[in-house]
Amino acid sequence: MVNVALLILRGVVGLIFVAHGSQKLLGWFGGPGLNTWAGVMNRMGLKPPELWAWISGLSEFAGGLLFGLGFYTPMAAAAMISAMIMAMIKVHWSNGFFNVNRGVEFNLTLVAVLVAVGLAGPGAYALGPQTPFGWSVAGTFVVATLIGLIGVGIGLILASADQHVHRPA
Repeated sequence: MVNVALLILRGVVGLIFVAHGSQKLLGWFGGPGLNTWAGVMNRMGLKPPELWAWISGLSEFAGGLLFGLGFYTPMAAAAMISAMIMAMIKVHWSNGFFNVNRGVEFNLTLVAVLVAVGLAGPGAYALGPQTPFGWSVAGTFVVATLIGLIGVGIGLILASADQHVHRPA
């Protein structure tokens, strides 16, 4: 039954991320599409905005697809966690906890599922390999998550540095 539970978690959460990423990349489901999403990244101070639009969209779309299928699950989970951490910092944190106010509640729920599956592995009903180089699932997840968080940190540092540049009028 644990394997069925993991399959359901991966499938539902994976589809949520695929849909969310397709809004950003393709403009599906009423989403902004890549050009408009790059403008949102620019307003958030993330530079270069086109790169961050691609990173966030692909982290969600490709990460969700891989996660749902059970293919390189620890790395897919780490990519989506990084996207959620950036979203929580740049958008949701200032709105408090509850989702009704666009707070962090929903993002934290998704992160909790991603961490649990990222550490435990995808279960028996997974379509592909989970780790490179014969690494453990948990070890791969930790390394991939650290790399993703370094990327988030770089984005935040660049955004902060750009806000402190004084431009002549």
